[in-house]
Amino acid sequence: MRNIDKQLDAYQQELQQTHWAEVENMYQQTRSWRHDWRNHIQTLKAYAAAGDLASVSRYLDELDEDLSRVDTVIKTGNSMVDAILNSKISLARARGVTVSAEALIPVRLSIPELDLCCVIGNLFDNAIDASLALPEADRLIRVYMDMKGTQLYISFTNFTAGKKLSRSHGLFQTTKGAGHGLGLRRVRAAVDRMGGYMSVGSEDGAFTAEILLPQSQSDN
Repeated sequence: MRNIDKQLDAYQQELQQTHWAEVENMYQQTRSWRHDWRNHIQTLKAYAAAGDLASVSRYLDELDEDLSRVDTVIKTGNSMVDAILNSKISLARARGVTVSAEALIPVRLSIPELDLCCVIGNLFDNAIDASLALPEADRLIRVYMDMKGTQLYISFTNFTAGKKLSRSHGLFQTTKGAGHGLGLRRVRAAVDRMGGYMSVGSEDGAFTAEILLPQSQSDN
């Protein structure tokens, strides 16, 4: 029992460190964007003062294209899911991990937000950590969320280091240590509490987790 308490304490500390890293990364990005946009505005002002409207138009087109490339904002329709997905995407990309995310939640969820946060956060953290074992060019996480009838469908896929992961007590083993094992257990426990279904698989150099969570029709 004492050993489990130590593992839980270590896991909670890891979660806190991850949270602060996410906040710091988003803060640094915000500062960079503000600095860059001051420079862009000054450039546009200089073109406008010189009456060079062609350059103004060209520069605006370049900014629009650049913004399309770096825009990582996910808008699912659920503010809590938006917050955690965007913070994790920001953290992943800061660590050289490409993220492809498609998520849409057009209904008001009856699922407890704390449990949903646990599921998404732990799956994303596991995917990021597994990706870091690969060369940066091979790091990719795919996230998909949508409603399937009255159930919320969540899918996470990430590439692994080219070998099939082993199972222990129904859970895949990770190289991160006890904290990660606890993270996967917390996901399954949350899914069970919500009366959902969870499937995990490791094939062809990729790890996939799929989850279905029942959604009360009265809350749609």
